[in-house]
Amino acid sequence: MSAKILAFAGSLRTESWNHKLVLIAAQAARKAGADVTAIRLADYPLPLMDEDLEKRDGPPANATKLKHLFFSHDALLLACPEYNSSITGVMKNTIDWVSRPAPGEKPLQAFDGKVALLVAASPGPLGGLRGLVTVRSILSNIKTLVLPEQVVVTKAHDAFNTDGTLKDAKQQAQIEAATLRLVELTTKLKGA
Repeated sequence: MSAKILAFAGSLRTESWNHKLVLIAAQAARKAGADVTAIRLADYPLPLMDEDLEKRDGPPANATKLKHLFFSHDALLLACPEYNSSITGVMKNTIDWVSRPAPGEKPLQAFDGKVALLVAASPGPLGGLRGLVTVRSILSNIKTLVLPEQVVVTKAHDAFNTDGTLKDAKQQAQIEAATLRLVELTTKLKGA
């Protein structure tokens, strides 16, 4: 049985470099034998996490939809933009809503036992590396196994061809190697 991977970028921007990167990584994961679902967080708008709102109205419908996507996948492939050396608000808000247990669910059920691969693209010289530290810390603390492999694309404004592929063959090879590791580990853990 193939690994099921949920892939998305922590950006709402239409021409997001991180969305382009996550699509490249998703394709590499499919090539490695995974069943990948690539989504855009813009299709699942959420209010800011607010326990008063949750208590009054219940979880937003899109939070429940996202949580069910997490439940039905074994692994996460996340492209993480870096805003001010940290995680984006939309990525953090998504994690916060999806982590909220509904009645009958175990705490952190949507994240518990998942494997995650982090990638990032940025116009800066570090390629989003500083933001990945925060994402890694958050996911590790909510029972997600985050692979040590990660890929960053620097000078993102000039890293992509017009068809959305990467210009640099070395970066493409890094993406393929990291996603292969994600697929192989996830498949092994599923069979355990």
